[in-house]
Amino acid sequence: MAKKGKKYIEAAKLVDRMKAYPIEEAIELTKKTSIAKFDATVEVAFRLGVDPKKADQQIRGAVVLPNGTGKTQRVLVFAKGEKAKEAEAAGADYVGDAEYITKIGQGWFEFDVIVATPDMMGEVGKLGRVLGPKGLMPNPKTGTVTFDVEKAVNEIKAGKVEYRVDKAGNIHVPIGKTSFENEKLVENFSTIFDTMLKVKPAAAKGTYMKNVSITSTMGPGVKVDPSSVTVK
Repeated sequence: MAKKGKKYIEAAKLVDRMKAYPIEEAIELTKKTSIAKFDATVEVAFRLGVDPKKADQQIRGAVVLPNGTGKTQRVLVFAKGEKAKEAEAAGADYVGDAEYITKIGQGWFEFDVIVATPDMMGEVGKLGRVLGPKGLMPNPKTGTVTFDVEKAVNEIKAGKVEYRVDKAGNIHVPIGKTSFENEKLVENFSTIFDTMLKVKPAAAKGTYMKNVSITSTMGPGVKVDPSSVTVK
């Protein structure tokens, strides 16, 4: 276990680890305990009562946060012809086909998200070994394999975030920056919380929302009381 710095220890003293805070209070505390010298990312972590080894309890998808994440995603679109023009018009950072497949194969990664039209997936699939481990492979479940490239690019630029349950049943999602107004962070949190409730697998047994906490980069985790969250 890495030794915690003095600033972290001081910040952690402000958080009662046994308490689950109302969401507004949890956001306030997360901002107060941010020890980073930069505009830290605020992230939510869900520990869910699911068994990710079972196919019917996999959770994966994407949601557009109403107030974005504070980070502009660089989008690479694999498309040809009219669809390539559509992607360019929508504001994609890079658009092309074979030349970008070659570049990625040579170690180029100056992008954050890939969108591909279905007819390009045969070629893009060849990069599975490189893109898979980085979580960059386009996927229909997250809306990144689609012929509607305009919508895909617009949503990503507007603040779309992907979520995926890990082997331990956890999901981590960024919900903004510590510089965001509290209300905006609460609204983003509520959107992803609402989404998690809606995607609960029918096969999941027992307590579904086991633990919800928010944290800033380098800061301590703050537990959230799920009953304090207003969902639509």
